[in-house]
Amino acid sequence: MARFYLLFSAVGLFVIALGYGVAPGAFLPKVLDLTVDGTDLTHIFRAIMGLYLGMVVLWVLGALRPAFTRAAVASEIVFMFGLAFGRVLSILVDGVPSILLVGYTALEVAMGIWGLVVFRNLEGMTASTA
Repeated sequence: MARFYLLFSAVGLFVIALGYGVAPGAFLPKVLDLTVDGTDLTHIFRAIMGLYLGMVVLWVLGALRPAFTRAAVASEIVFMFGLAFGRVLSILVDGVPSILLVGYTALEVAMGIWGLVVFRNLEGMTASTA
């Protein structure tokens, strides 16, 4: 279950990372009410891509190497709930964004909850083998 969870998330985040960073000025205005003008904003989106790709590497390592599994699942829980927290805060302060971003919020909450279940199962496996 942990392997599937990590690889499923890694694939999804990989695609999103490329959308943010490969050509943000061309791609993002097509899917969001957003214009990417200037080097600074492009730089920020490419940095986000790098962060996301770094997380993908950790999650793939966690899926393929048991020594990294717990850390990978824990990082995904923090990552997903961190994004969801920021989005919910923005909804409360700024108003409701596009349906795509509302969907991301729901997915991030769901992935965080799923991660808690996976982590609890990992804990149970560790306790039963000790």
